[in-house]
Amino acid sequence: MVQQAPPAKQDRSLGELLAELTQEMVTLVRQEITLARVEMTAKVSHIGQQVGLLAVGGMLAYSGLLAIIAAVIILLAQVGVPYWLSALIVGVVVAAVGGVLVKKGLDALKGEDLVPRQTLETLKEIKNG
Repeated sequence: MVQQAPPAKQDRSLGELLAELTQEMVTLVRQEITLARVEMTAKVSHIGQQVGLLAVGGMLAYSGLLAIIAAVIILLAQVGVPYWLSALIVGVVVAAVGGVLVKKGLDALKGEDLVPRQTLETLKEIKNG
C-alpha cells in the first residue's frame, strides 16, 4: 500500500485547516502547562532551600537571644538582685516586648485583604466577554 503525501496547503479544506489549528492549539497549551510545571518545580525547590536557611538562622538567633537573656539575669544577680527576681524581671520585660510585637503583627494582618480581587475581576471579564 502506497501512502499519499499530505495535500498542499492550498488544496486543504476549511475543515482540515480548522482541525490542524485545533490540534496545534492543544499542543501549545500542553507545552505551556509543561513549561509552567517545570518552572514552578524549580521555584518551589529554590524556595524550599531558602526556607531551610531561614529556619536554621531563626533557631540560631533564638539560641543567641536565650543566651543574652541568661546573661542579663546573671548580671542582675551579680549586682545584688536575687536570681529568682532577676529571672522574673527579665521574663516580664521579654514577655511585654513579645506581646507588643504580636499585637502589631495581628493588627497588620487584620488590615490585609486576602481575596484575589484582580483574578476575580479577570475571571468576570472572561465570563462576560
